[in-house]
Amino acid sequence: MTIALEARNLRKQYPGVLAVAGVSFAVSEGTCFGLLGPNGAGKTTTVEIIEGVASASSGEVYYYGEIAGRRFRQEAGIQFQNTALQDFITVRETIEMFRTLYERQADFDEIVEQCSLGDLLDRDNRKLSGGQRQRLLLAVALVNRPRLIFLDEPTTGLDPQARRNFWDLVQSIRAGGATILLTTHYMDEAQVLCDEIAIMDTGKIIAQGSPEKLLQQQYDGLIIELPITDLTSDLEGIEHTVLDNLGIVEVQTTDVSASLQQLEAHVSNLNQIKIRQPNLEDLFLDLTGHSLRA
Repeated sequence: MTIALEARNLRKQYPGVLAVAGVSFAVSEGTCFGLLGPNGAGKTTTVEIIEGVASASSGEVYYYGEIAGRRFRQEAGIQFQNTALQDFITVRETIEMFRTLYERQADFDEIVEQCSLGDLLDRDNRKLSGGQRQRLLLAVALVNRPRLIFLDEPTTGLDPQARRNFWDLVQSIRAGGATILLTTHYMDEAQVLCDEIAIMDTGKIIAQGSPEKLLQQQYDGLIIELPITDLTSDLEGIEHTVLDNLGIVEVQTTDVSASLQQLEAHVSNLNQIKIRQPNLEDLFLDLTGHSLRA
């Protein structure tokens, strides 16, 4: 498979802090690669180095086998986490303005249709809802017909329906052959959109692979959840995890029936017990000791 983007031993040293400590990974063409990490893990700095926004202390970024340079800048699209749109101009004027900045220009009507902006073209940027604004920012990232697209926490602050609508847009873009590098604070988003993820902590990648592969490597069995408030006694002799911030006790098990029998003597209300598959949130917490939103 063709490698679209490769980071080789990226390092970023600030006075007294090594923010990125030798990060390397490769992104295959036409895939969605997720870079995840708690605040302070170094993922934002890593992405900024790859985008060319920040310089590396050492290491290289390759785009289709060559050092990322002019071709990369012309063929990459970026949706930053925080972007200030020009006030007092319309959606139409915003898209047209950004298109003029590139030699490669996407068809205006195609962008509008792809990002569902047809009814908003004459609306002032100041009057857009959160979801509409994110769709416009995605359109701005697509004005140069990018082969590689950076999406930096694109659905932060959106309501659940707007998030899912945005996922549909991303999936349609990827279906068109684009390569995507995504950072997100939503584990369900990473699980839905990403073919491969890399989890960062303390400036390093601590796990990498497909979501399914990483979960299979880390877990065997199911997870039983129950509220801490339903415990009538200590779970002595039962291996468990207490998530104080969520008020939940978790028991990982390969034998649900046996575990429920053990728990019965320690729980006041069995009706509150939930049984579920391990997910990326569990994996992230176990590997880093942090919730992704921490």
